[in-house]
This record gives sequence, C-alpha cells and structure tokens, in this order.
Amino acid sequence: MKKGSKIRGISAAGLLAVPVLLSGCSLFGSQSSMDIDKPPAGVEQQMLNMTDGGSATTNKTEQTGPKTTVYLANEKGLLAPVSLGIPEAKDTDNMKQALQALVTGGTYAKYVPKGFSGVLPKGTEINSVTVDKEQKLAVVDFNSAMNKYNAPDERKIVEAVTWTLTGFSGVQKVQFMVDGQALTEMPLKGTPLNQPLSRSFGINLQKADGASLTNSTPVTVYFSTLSEDGVSYYVPVTRLIQPGQDKLKAAVSELIHGPQQNDGLEQVMTDGTTVNSVKTAKDGTVTVSLKDDMFEKDEKIPNELLQSVVLTIAENAGNPKVKIDMNDETKVIGFDNQDYSKPVSRPEYINEIPL
Repeated sequence: MKKGSKIRGISAAGLLAVPVLLSGCSLFGSQSSMDIDKPPAGVEQQMLNMTDGGSATTNKTEQTGPKTTVYLANEKGLLAPVSLGIPEAKDTDNMKQALQALVTGGTYAKYVPKGFSGVLPKGTEINSVTVDKEQKLAVVDFNSAMNKYNAPDERKIVEAVTWTLTGFSGVQKVQFMVDGQALTEMPLKGTPLNQPLSRSFGINLQKADGASLTNSTPVTVYFSTLSEDGVSYYVPVTRLIQPGQDKLKAAVSELIHGPQQNDGLEQVMTDGTTVNSVKTAKDGTVTVSLKDDMFEKDEKIPNELLQSVVLTIAENAGNPKVKIDMNDETKVIGFDNQDYSKPVSRPEYINEIPL
C-alpha cells in the first residue's frame, strides 16, 4: 500500500482462511485469530487491523462432528453463518440438528462460540423437518414454545431459520409450521408466511441511500468483523437499493460504500475504490475488475477485501466461480498467496470460529 508499507511485512501464516475441497481453486485455508492493537483511525489501518495476528486452532475436544452451518446472532444482534462441529445424533437428521443449534440454551448450546447466541426461544423443539425434493422445499414443524419469542426478534428468527435450511443442498424455500399447523404469519408482529420463503427474504436488512421500502431491489453483501476473541469472520447484509441497476455491480458498489455506523462491521474497501466492470463469461465465471490507487504494482491485497468480493458475488449470482482484477494487473495475490485473478469458488464452510 502507499502511505506506508506495514502490510507487506505481515506473514501469510497468520491470515484468515477456511479449508475447502471444491472444484476449481481453493479459496480459504485455516481460521486465524488476531492480536488486536488499539483500533487505528483510517480505512487502511482498519484493513491492517483485520489481517494482522497469529494463528488459532479449533477446539478439537468440542468441535468434533461434521461441519454444519447455522445462522447465529452476534453481540451486535446481526446474524452470521457459523460452521459448527456438531456430533451426529442417532435418529436426528442434519437439518433438524442445525435448527436445534438455534435454540437458546438448547441441546447444542455448548457448541456455540463465545459472543454468539441462538435466536429460537428456550424450550423450542423441532418436531420434524421434511423436504419436497421436486419443489426444493423444506417444511419445518416447531412445537408451540417457538411462539414465545420477544416481538423485536421476529424477523431475526425467520431469517435465521430460512438461511440455515437453504444452506443445505436441494433446499431453496422454507415453510413454517407449529404443531402440525401451517403458519400464514408469525404470531406477534404478523410477518407474512403465506408463501414459502427463500433467501430473497434477505438477512440483516438495511436500506441504502435513495432506496425506498416499496420500490427497491435487494443485494446481499459480506462485510468482515472480529469475534470477542479476535477471530475474523464474515457477516451478510441485505441492502435495499434503487431498482434498475446491474445487480452484481451494484452489490460491489455497496461493499465500497461500507457498513452502516455502529453495526460493528469493518469497511473492506476504501472510498477510493472504483468498479470498472463486472462481467459474466459463457461458462458462468464472474470477473470483477476493480481500481484502487492504494495498491502498488505487485503488492499483495488484504484477504478481507478479496474474500468479501467472492462471497458477495457468489451470493447474488447463484454461486459461480469468481475472478478479480485489480488495477489491470495480470495477477492479484492475496495475503494467503492465492491468485484471485484465476477462478476461485466460494467455500463450502465459512466462519469456523473456535469456542
């Protein structure tokens, strides 16, 4: 980076990454924790703060089972995907286990990392989860304790359940039931449930400047933040933007715009970043071309910037492979030594946070 080159001396061994076994290039390596200094003022310093630090390992005595991604509330109340190692249970399928992990003080509460919490009320039980493979629809039946939530948490509950279940292969929509009766709306604030919900319902909903609730288009972007123990992780935010824009280019523009104040999220790009183009090739690969004078020729790029772009494009474009161009360089190398100018895939699991 210009304005000082501290970023060049940071070892790649201490950077955030999640193991992935997918087609194409692998994207993330192993999760890292950070040694946090007093937060500096500028955006560049924020980015340095997010990438500095030593390594940490998952608590192997607790996270012993197959990985399951669930959506938990962080200390700011935002929902984030967290990959848990929940031991397999006899007579309980993975979807039912995943929802049980959302129950406050429930069966799997000890597998929830510090600073996170489930959003379903204490005592909630999952009677069943059935999948209509043809309709790609998951139907979840709760017991009546699910209705005993606090009204302000209503939308958060719907989002967490919907996004957790649609993270499973073959599920695109979710229907809610309580004790065998289909819900047409949530009981306290009346969130409509008369039609199955998909991820288009959004998560951590926000309104962008100039957009209205009645005339807008949703895009979901991923910002980074730190856990209580200094582990970097990603949080999806659905922004309602003015309609009529190219969806992928608009999503990257929202990354540049940055998070809202006081939500605890970090800006992953500078205000000086511009989007030259976002193009989709015949094979579906999406190439994002960026320009930012902060970065000099052959300089490595912070992982948070690159990974946020990959996650954002994947979420809004049906999970394609993603390439990134920066300042027309032939290679774009992250601090993880990954070449992002070649197609990379979104990882199967993100946010593996130690207990």
